[in-house]
Amino acid sequence: MDISLDKKSSTEAVIKVKLNETDYQPKVDEKVKDYAKKANIKGFRPGKVPAGLIKKMYGKSILVEEVNNTLSQSINNYVKENNIQLIGEPLPDQEKSKNIDWDTQKEFEFEYEIGMVDDFKYDISSKVKVKSYTIELDKKGLQETLENVKKQFGEVTNPEISAEGDDLFGTFQEVDGELTNETLLKWETINKKEQKKFKGLKPGDAVEVDIQKLVDDDHDLMTLLDIGHDKAHDIKGKFTFTVKNVNRTVPADLNQDLFDKVFGKNVVKSESEFIDKVKNTVEENYKRESDLLLNRDIRDALIKNTKIEVPEKFLKKWLLVTNEGKVTEEDIAKEFEDYLRSLKWDLLRNKISEDNDIKVEHEDVKDRAKGMILSQLGGPGAAEQLKDHLDSFADNYLQAENGQNYMKVYNELREDKIMQLVKEKISLADKKVNLDEFKKAAEN
Repeated sequence: MDISLDKKSSTEAVIKVKLNETDYQPKVDEKVKDYAKKANIKGFRPGKVPAGLIKKMYGKSILVEEVNNTLSQSINNYVKENNIQLIGEPLPDQEKSKNIDWDTQKEFEFEYEIGMVDDFKYDISSKVKVKSYTIELDKKGLQETLENVKKQFGEVTNPEISAEGDDLFGTFQEVDGELTNETLLKWETINKKEQKKFKGLKPGDAVEVDIQKLVDDDHDLMTLLDIGHDKAHDIKGKFTFTVKNVNRTVPADLNQDLFDKVFGKNVVKSESEFIDKVKNTVEENYKRESDLLLNRDIRDALIKNTKIEVPEKFLKKWLLVTNEGKVTEEDIAKEFEDYLRSLKWDLLRNKISEDNDIKVEHEDVKDRAKGMILSQLGGPGAAEQLKDHLDSFADNYLQAENGQNYMKVYNELREDKIMQLVKEKISLADKKVNLDEFKKAAEN
């Protein structure tokens, strides 16, 4: 056997393999003997089928199987022995494979395209600077939050005629098509320039709209028309919306009844306590949003500051071949930059994890699963009631979905540990912002 590496660039190469008869024939002969022992062929006693007959009946398929097995094992060993870090999987030269004469050839030559990544260096020192945002609820944000809470727990009425702020239940019907859907049109989702069309309506009234001008977000359009994201992005034309009901919410009063509904019986007992607790709760929720943005910005900074050469041409071909007609070159081109970013982050975090000996133990995974279960069933207050069953609940969850739940929790923990390490080493500049300022930062 002869294996060689023909480098085309620092990230792309061709592995060439030459097999002689001595490389595969002993395994073929062994497989033929095994078939002969087990074959059940009319006219021959079990275990007495002649090897020549087995070769005639199954010889070619056995040969193909053993040559492929030898190839696979040899390439894997070569990659390990030469410390080649593959990206994707080797792609066989289909033309060479098509030209093989399995009936007469004794020697075979194969070629495999491979993508590689060279070793790279990264920096997670104090030289790396990333902004960390602390969101403070200002007076405007607090007032909007209180109004939303009062509306959420308010009383829904059905007035005869719609006014500003009312939600409308009705049916969308495509004017020049068959698409129709019954849905709730929420006032806040309607584009401000279109809102006036929906005031002064009563059940039975119909409004014609340009569907792309009606709302600003494709996700709202997906819900309104019950369609997928791609269709929501491309759909155009006129629709009629026929009103069935006008829904108006009368906000709840700031009183003990509302306090109890939001936070539980007698948890807060005054308006000032209620406002403070709402503010603290919202800011805690914002902290989770801020942490997500910080993680994104750290990933972006490390990817930007780390030179990682990847075999882009090979990867595009590999994605096309391995997806077997499910995607086109245009699909790949559209998503390729996002794919590259994800790939580079995978390479980065794997190297950071390996260099810093980051490990996730089974008990870590189980504890995280327990915490998830408790949060779904009422938080720490449920721990006492579930103490005799929590371990089995966690085990059942982690074993479900053929172990996918376990790997999901494992990967989340590993990511958390990597991010915690990075945050301790780089420079984080804390900046206090209100919600609007945070949203602008998140959009960049």
